[in-house]
Amino acid sequence: MNGNQSNTLPAIALALGIVVAGYLIGEALVQTRSSERQVSVRGLAEREVPANLALWPVVFSVTSNELVDLQRKADDGVAKVRAFLASDFPADQISVSAPRVQDREAQGMTGDGRRLDRYTAEVTVTVRTDRIDVARKAIQRSGELVKDGVAVIRSYEYNTQYLYTDLDKIKPEMIAEATKDARRAAEQFAKDSGSEVGAIRSAQQGLFSIEDRDQFSPEFKKVRVVTTVDYYLSD
Repeated sequence: MNGNQSNTLPAIALALGIVVAGYLIGEALVQTRSSERQVSVRGLAEREVPANLALWPVVFSVTSNELVDLQRKADDGVAKVRAFLASDFPADQISVSAPRVQDREAQGMTGDGRRLDRYTAEVTVTVRTDRIDVARKAIQRSGELVKDGVAVIRSYEYNTQYLYTDLDKIKPEMIAEATKDARRAAEQFAKDSGSEVGAIRSAQQGLFSIEDRDQFSPEFKKVRVVTTVDYYLSD
């Protein structure tokens, strides 16, 4: 073998190596770009559930010129409210707050020529119960307290609340429903773009929200969750 042949063979081998390496690198780039094709979709799950906890504050007021008499009237009012509630709710579901006393004279309040008792007290008796239907019926009958001499007032600070506290029981099923909804959205996108849905790249669970079904039936709740899922796409 002469000198030219000995030099030619290594050069050919080197050239072939460069070609093969270039091909492999090109294939790797194609695969990488293919794996980067993805779609991000959101899945929704909603449920309507009945509230399982009611918080009903019964607020009433009493007045007097003497603090001792004011407390006596407050205690008498609490006793009447407890008696009204006793037939529907056990004692451990009823609690009483300390009276909120106001000195009208100290605050310069007048009755426009009418004599006002110096002191007024606001008392709250709260029912915390899982007996939703019973609570709603009792609220409708609460006018009986007025007939019994209890000055029930409407408090904008303490409103009746209906809550749903069993979210953990339905959370797994709702997450699964939202994920399936996201998958359907991804499949529709893939169909429209001539692709196929691959594996999940990433997934993010949104926050659960619990709201009244509507303003007229707060004893029913709408539970909602949105998940965000990224899927790989393939041809």
